[in-house]
Amino acid sequence: MSAERTVAPAAQPRAADHAIATASVIPPRGAGGGRRTSIGWGSSTRRSSALPLVAVDCTAALLGSVLLADPQRHPLLVVLLLAGVTGLNTRAALYRPLAVPSALDELPSLAWQALLSWCAVGLVAASFPALSPLSLTTLCTAAALQSVLCCAGRGSLYWWARRATLRQPRPALVVGHGAVARRVAEAVLRHPQAGVRPVGIVGEAPAERTEPEGAAELPVLSTIEELRRAVIQNAVRTVLVVGPTPGPEQIGWLRALSGSGCDVWAIDATQPPGYDAPGRQARSGRLAGFPCRSLVPARSRHFSVSKRALDLVTSGTLLLLISPVLLACAAVLRATEGPGVIFRQERIGRDGRPFTLLKFRTHRPVDPHEAATRWTVAGEQHMSRFCQFLRRTSLDELPQLWNVFWGDMSLVGPRPERPYFVGKFSQTYPGYAERHRMPTGITGLAQIQGLRGDTSIEDRCRFDNAYIDSWSFWQDLCILLRTAASLVRPTGS
Repeated sequence: MSAERTVAPAAQPRAADHAIATASVIPPRGAGGGRRTSIGWGSSTRRSSALPLVAVDCTAALLGSVLLADPQRHPLLVVLLLAGVTGLNTRAALYRPLAVPSALDELPSLAWQALLSWCAVGLVAASFPALSPLSLTTLCTAAALQSVLCCAGRGSLYWWARRATLRQPRPALVVGHGAVARRVAEAVLRHPQAGVRPVGIVGEAPAERTEPEGAAELPVLSTIEELRRAVIQNAVRTVLVVGPTPGPEQIGWLRALSGSGCDVWAIDATQPPGYDAPGRQARSGRLAGFPCRSLVPARSRHFSVSKRALDLVTSGTLLLLISPVLLACAAVLRATEGPGVIFRQERIGRDGRPFTLLKFRTHRPVDPHEAATRWTVAGEQHMSRFCQFLRRTSLDELPQLWNVFWGDMSLVGPRPERPYFVGKFSQTYPGYAERHRMPTGITGLAQIQGLRGDTSIEDRCRFDNAYIDSWSFWQDLCILLRTAASLVRPTGS
């Protein structure tokens, strides 16, 4: 069930060998959690709000409702219509920003959502005798009118936004490697109608310039001081990320820029003509001819109440059922290993908040420093047979059910790690810190893939983030069932 064990100094694991020896980035207890704050590079800029678009859609729906036989008798239908329009448009990503939006491009999707909303209104009106039924002609005419009004309103908003950006283009930084980032920056400069003006490239300076004569000379920002100066002097509000994936240091800068209010856009400059990634056609957009989509910082997701209910019911039931097993393990450990059968260790949970993780004690470190910085003690020869049995069967993890019951952990989630290693891995592996968007767990997607003990941290990070991004209650049940099946054939770690 666990993901890690706390090799002797002479046998450090592969993951720790590549970690950067830095201080922990986790705040101490009582420091207000681990949420990111603005880096203070000048005044923060407010991201564009979706409220004007919502107002336009609701106004168009209200104007369309005047076609009802008697609007005063249908307040329920009007409320249902507004809820349906905003809900369906949100689901269709019609409130997500685009680099260069177009109302005509959105018209088919707007018309489809309007038609679905009016069909729902018609079904409700036909189901209640107190409401006047609506004819098919009325429904189709109202949906068409709403679509036209909505398209006209959105077009007006986009026209005013384009005029503003043409008068004063948004200063932008291009984050990427080599000539690809420079090619994208120069292409955007050649198309001022996009409303974006690159002012610098964040990356390593190329050894040789391969651009033609007369190409724009954009500064390459390769230090934190150069980046800070460029942001302040140019009032940067937009960041363009060009593949391949930026390095760990650039990802840290990108996170800081996003936290200060910059809009972040992913530019795919390597996509071959005639090909597209699945699911990107709907709201990908184009910037200077390049596929472009908006990126948002990975914040703490709202996870269903059902997840917490599953944790409470399952952990409480298991604690009652296996209490004899817990008492037996504690008694044997007390008789063979001495006092202190429960091992307590600080781990990092959701949003970077520390908590005390509970285990049965199977190893006694030399000092607290060893407990906090030694990667694993799997295979220790001096460990008693009973302690080896607890580790091999994962019975030493059972006290963590108390952590789940009290809300420090979840049954399913990324495995929690110690502050020392969280600090090192966050500096080394892009996306490692994003694992803390959700509660940590006893088991997870990475663990059922065999990523336990001395295995790739990069692979664990990738599976953990994939689990968070695609979380569902059913996925939690499947992981729990696969974990239970794996306990029948324990291999230890």
